[in-house]
Amino acid sequence: MRIFAFLLIAIPLLAQEPPPAGDKKPPPRPAPKNLQLLKPEEVRPMMGMFRTALGVQCTKCHVQGDFASDDKPEKAMARKMIVMTRDINANNFTDGKMHVTCFTCHRGDEHPKMSAEPAAPAPAN
Repeated sequence: MRIFAFLLIAIPLLAQEPPPAGDKKPPPRPAPKNLQLLKPEEVRPMMGMFRTALGVQCTKCHVQGDFASDDKPEKAMARKMIVMTRDINANNFTDGKMHVTCFTCHRGDEHPKMSAEPAAPAPAN
């Protein structure tokens, strides 16, 4: 009798199909906070561009785990640089395109070079 009762409970449980693996979606990202210059849809592309242009990771300007925090002075400098490049583009180009970006000066370095590298000597003939 116990085996029969066990089978009555176990068979329906075993017969159920597992849920499809593709149905689980990652949780949505929280909306950005403390935006002063960027629109929400600009944040991810701009942050990727900053990382490439300066050759740094997100925590260079952001507090780990609290990207909205203004505790790091590098974040204030980044905002100044955004304003600067926007002004350069708006006041010097009439086509509405972004000609000057962070990469224009930084070229993958955290600090832009202030002068050109010395020229390599000419090859001897």
